[in-house]
Amino acid sequence: MADAHFTPRLFSFLKDLARHNDREWFNANKERYERDLKAPKLAFIADIEAPLMKLSPHLVADPSPNGGSMFRSYRDVRFSPDKRPYKTHAAAQFRHEAGKDVHAPGRYLHLAPGECFCGGGVWRPDSKTLKAVRAKIDEDPKAWKKATRGKSFVEHFTLGGEQLKRAPKGYDPDHPEIEDLRRKDFASMTTFKQSEVTAPGFVKVVVQRYRTMAPFMRFLTDAIGVDF
Repeated sequence: MADAHFTPRLFSFLKDLARHNDREWFNANKERYERDLKAPKLAFIADIEAPLMKLSPHLVADPSPNGGSMFRSYRDVRFSPDKRPYKTHAAAQFRHEAGKDVHAPGRYLHLAPGECFCGGGVWRPDSKTLKAVRAKIDEDPKAWKKATRGKSFVEHFTLGGEQLKRAPKGYDPDHPEIEDLRRKDFASMTTFKQSEVTAPGFVKVVVQRYRTMAPFMRFLTDAIGVDF
């Protein structure tokens, strides 16, 4: 894992893809896609598997080219007015084994020109999961604060996602944790420079950030009722 997985060619390819987002160009540059995006991303997933298992044995890092942790580069344009066929970023998910899709508590990696980050949490959870997390915050605000306001966490991570305009049903608008209870997503994010992504040891950097995020993820798994 000492060598860099990604090179500046990844970002050059993605910039060119953004300018020429059509099948003819993509097919003509398929070799670049395989060499600069797909192959290094699968190698990264394979190399992060063991460190992630040490961090949380219920995380899944699957380097299979189909149906694994790597997100496809093809966009689903069936119900979108945007008919561009390809995503202009490289992404991977490291989901919890109890989850069947990206909405389960898990980790995420996103690489694009000028927009590199990793994070984790639950994104667009169903109503049952959302209620469970809110109830946990209400019942144990001390643990929530420890998970999201510790020095190491706030140094690297921010909480993102959408929020309700008003207090959720059953909660006092003056609740001391109302800002977080209004959240519709419980996800954290930390950013990277492109130079960090293309440097040797990026796997270790990502794993360390995931380790910093561990109390936040443990809070969510406890709330949802799955093993950390």
